[in-house]
Amino acid sequence: MLEQVEQKNQEQKKPQKFNVFPKIINGGVAGIIGVACVYPLDMVKTRLQNQTIGPNGERMYTSIADCFRKTIASEGYFGMYRGSAVNIVLITPEKAIKLTANDFFRYHLASDDGVIPLSRATLAGGLAGLFQIVVTTPMELLKIQMQDAGRVAAADRAAGREVKTITALGLTKTLLRERGIFGLYKGVGATGVRDITFSMVYFPLMAWINDQGPRKSDGSGEAVFYWSLIAGLLSGMTSAFMVTPFDVVKTRLQADGEKKFKGIMDCVNRTLKEEGISAFFKGGLCRIMVLAPLFGIAQMFYFLGVGEKILGIERTKSV
Repeated sequence: MLEQVEQKNQEQKKPQKFNVFPKIINGGVAGIIGVACVYPLDMVKTRLQNQTIGPNGERMYTSIADCFRKTIASEGYFGMYRGSAVNIVLITPEKAIKLTANDFFRYHLASDDGVIPLSRATLAGGLAGLFQIVVTTPMELLKIQMQDAGRVAAADRAAGREVKTITALGLTKTLLRERGIFGLYKGVGATGVRDITFSMVYFPLMAWINDQGPRKSDGSGEAVFYWSLIAGLLSGMTSAFMVTPFDVVKTRLQADGEKKFKGIMDCVNRTLKEEGISAFFKGGLCRIMVLAPLFGIAQMFYFLGVGEKILGIERTKSV
């Protein structure tokens, strides 16, 4: 009995040192694997959110399945991965920053015995979301414009118009030439609101669910891998639904499509006036279908500790 109590106290005790580098590797690996699995769903989400409704209520896509079918028919299977190169390249530092920053701030905000109250856990998540927008904003901008280019190309092809070829490199050069480096940060305000709010909900909820599950038999005190997957799925699902309105606004600001918005409030007011409150939940189901498995998979691989194994460092339980 005494040995069990000592083991429990040892598990709860805050590690003496926080190793940043292996956490960064873990986050990068987790991000690459996660986005490779769910990118086609993300493509569908973007196109559903950014499509405009015609004067008679006509839509290019009527559902998630319809968007999948029309995209594959028009652009082939690999059309579902349009813009993925940008996302995969930038998702590495994005997920590395997000997951590592949350662990870093949780470590420094926790007490010496490894306990972190909800208020501080929420603060740690919010700070992680704030740090990640440095990478997230240009990544999302390029990804969304590449994804939406396929929708525009399909419409031009159907109307018999000339179809322009757009590449991520070409788009980046155009934005830098016309707007400078800040051109890559269009929609940074909306991105910040979405990512900070998401992280403030996701990370404390994920940590709580993860703590409720079965532990590994090696005495590390960590949850078994499948429970980390479940924790990421449930937390990602909840957080994604809560911030969908912010994501719709961000997507429309960054898409640079038929409608031009002056800012966040202009986008909110015009969308509400022209399409109603339901427009803020366009692609909501698809967003949940994207982020739930993305964070479930990413969280599971993050906790596997690939970075520590590569560097030969002993793993310590996260706070």
